[in-house]
Amino acid sequence: MSSTKVTHSSSHDSGHDHAHGSLKRYMIGTILSLVLTLASFGVVMSHGVAPEAGLAAIVVLCVAQLVVQLVYFLHIGAARSQRANTGIFVCTAFLIAVIVGLSLWVMHNANVNMMPTQMSIERAMAHD
Repeated sequence: MSSTKVTHSSSHDSGHDHAHGSLKRYMIGTILSLVLTLASFGVVMSHGVAPEAGLAAIVVLCVAQLVVQLVYFLHIGAARSQRANTGIFVCTAFLIAVIVGLSLWVMHNANVNMMPTQMSIERAMAHD
């Protein structure tokens, strides 16, 4: 009976290691992250590109960095063993987008409706 338990445990452990990545995958992710970080730093420090192109390059490098970190460190992917992580990430990203979007909408409407910019001080005082 203990041999069955050992076999089950060893097969479970190997699946667990595969789901969480290997040293090789972590090293690839680390190297890609460092390269993308240095590329972003180079774009900013070199002043070799126009500000608009520099901003676009930073955004592209930022998105690439996000994808690298999601795939290599958070194990977000389409594999069957990673679907739970992917679902949790998508749900969390959606909730954050809704909260941030609605907060910005509320602040914008409060600013537009409560701060009369076209009204002079004299006209505002006359309404009292």
